[in-house]
Amino acid sequence: MRIAMIVLRKFGRIVVLLSLAAMGTILLMRLAPGYFADAREMDVKYAQATRSELGAEEKAQGSVASTTLHMISGFLHGNLGESRQYEIPVSDLIRPRLRVTALILARGIAYGWLLAFCAALPLSTLHKGGTLFGAPFTVLLAVPSGAMATFFLLSGRGGPVLVLTLVLAARDFKFVRQLLRSAWKAPHLLQARAGGARPDQLILRHVMPNILPNLMALATLSLVTALSAIVPIEVIFDVPGVGQLAWAAAMNRDLPVLLAVTLLMAAAVTLSGFTSNPARSFGAP
Repeated sequence: MRIAMIVLRKFGRIVVLLSLAAMGTILLMRLAPGYFADAREMDVKYAQATRSELGAEEKAQGSVASTTLHMISGFLHGNLGESRQYEIPVSDLIRPRLRVTALILARGIAYGWLLAFCAALPLSTLHKGGTLFGAPFTVLLAVPSGAMATFFLLSGRGGPVLVLTLVLAARDFKFVRQLLRSAWKAPHLLQARAGGARPDQLILRHVMPNILPNLMALATLSLVTALSAIVPIEVIFDVPGVGQLAWAAAMNRDLPVLLAVTLLMAAAVTLSGFTSNPARSFGAP
């Protein structure tokens, strides 16, 4: 019964967060200058008819609250609405792009974590010089993902996966190195080293179990970073993914598409935070 109540409370929190994300997206889009505008208004032949269409659209959408409730109700019934720009169901736009973005995210996160861990592991054992050897990651941390993607595109080397890998590695390196440095100082590990344990045994049996819970928590931060970087990366490399679709929807004031993508990303982040530490989520000590 206690577990059921915890799950219900977590589910309610997810629903509230998604509702707030939906209302925030609709509010920002509806209040943006030129939302109810059309280029045809500049043409005398179409101006009056276009204004009538836009006025009818504004009246049909109603207030922000009613629009939010209507769209969320449609989402719960599997209806994502129709694209304002392309005039086709939003699900038909998102479905083929999900696989493209998911593959880039999966490979970028995996390679980014691997690079950060492989670099942080030897540097975490150094008493001096760690800052100097970690300088490349500090430099990468100061480079925006869009600027990095532009550089690789113009140089003709690398692609979206490499850019995402470097972005994540630069942000995760510092945290992973700090976790490893703390793990090396643990009393049970010092005892194992004094007992003659090999380095691979120290890492697999003592270091990794000690830092794994913190790494699981860090996974949520990695996903948030990856989702924020995927939009400029896909736009610059012209990748037909969800990030590029979100950018096009924002530029063309396509509210149904932008709202669907926003809720999709918000749900991914919320669920990853819920599953990153399941023991803590269910109230375990």
